[in-house]
Amino acid sequence: MRGFEFVLAGGGLQAGLVALALLARRADARLAIVEEGRVIGGNHTWCFHASDLPRAARSWLEPLVVKTWPACDVVFPHLRRTLRSAYCAITSARFASVVGDAIASSPRSERIFGRRAVRVDAHEVALEDGTTLHAELVVDARGPASTPKHCGFQKFLGLELELDGPHGLARPILIDATVAQHDGFRFFYVLPFEARRVLVEDTCFSRSPSMDWDARRAAVLEYAARFGSVKRILREETGVLPMPWASDVPEPNGPPLVAGYRGGWFHPATGYSLPIAARLACYLAERPPSQVFGPELGRLHREHRAQARYAERLNRLLFHCFAPGDMRNVFERFYALPEDVIARFNALTTTWRDRARILVGRPPRGFSLRGALALAEAT
Repeated sequence: MRGFEFVLAGGGLQAGLVALALLARRADARLAIVEEGRVIGGNHTWCFHASDLPRAARSWLEPLVVKTWPACDVVFPHLRRTLRSAYCAITSARFASVVGDAIASSPRSERIFGRRAVRVDAHEVALEDGTTLHAELVVDARGPASTPKHCGFQKFLGLELELDGPHGLARPILIDATVAQHDGFRFFYVLPFEARRVLVEDTCFSRSPSMDWDARRAAVLEYAARFGSVKRILREETGVLPMPWASDVPEPNGPPLVAGYRGGWFHPATGYSLPIAARLACYLAERPPSQVFGPELGRLHREHRAQARYAERLNRLLFHCFAPGDMRNVFERFYALPEDVIARFNALTTTWRDRARILVGRPPRGFSLRGALALAEAT
């Protein structure tokens, strides 16, 4: 049996950020990260608004960022707007390199790849090859154990493309919802990494997790043609993320610490998980394993859950009170709000005034009173 201070089960975003935060504070920390794949981070692009990050995370998270833009655009049929806040991107390749180097340069830390955790307990992680790792604190960040019972879905297909010529984009397109709406709120998302390299993603907030991937791939290529001729496809990424409108996440009262999506540490209404994962990573780095559980963690969790429950209520309204073709109107109304309200919502730091501002007023076009009444009766 091998002993560590921390064993991180799962090699995704949450575990990687915890490793970076811990090693930034103490390079000789004894930690192990366990990932059943051959690399950590998978095949993803993570983005965040710079203002979403906790100040304590900025120094150790900055090496992960491959590109920062000073602003981003949203486009709807009746609204065009530039959001004047810095927007940052992290690629899985950079993530794997930075996290891997940090662990490799730590004399008492280990990367354990290609072996699945078959048992995760309070202080032990058993691997499929019979190895058992002991830890003062186990962090279970293996991703969701199952799909929430009550949820919609954010599903997407993105292609990173090399173009024959410059695309001409100065900043990302966070949302282009001027495209045909079907199956839910559909939009394109565009990240201009280099003059001829761009990530184009077809995204839909839908009641169904199913997606015609071939059709979406063709749609991405058709949309990308407006920026120039596609020379080649560099990479493809896909995903189906839950957007719960009701979830039962227990308060973390004892080990192991369930983190990431599995523990409910994400934004239910947007899918942005990096700022929340960074907050939890900062919390873990600030104290020894024996002092993780207690009133402070309970307070952090309750604050997060209060924000998350509000976002879940918005999901419930979206998926129950609007027909798929009308969901776009909800977001067009939201992005007309003051930018500071939008920023706090994306960061899951809304005030009660923000929450009232989001809900009060004339409902978006397509609001179903019948659906709202049925929803009220059900709750």
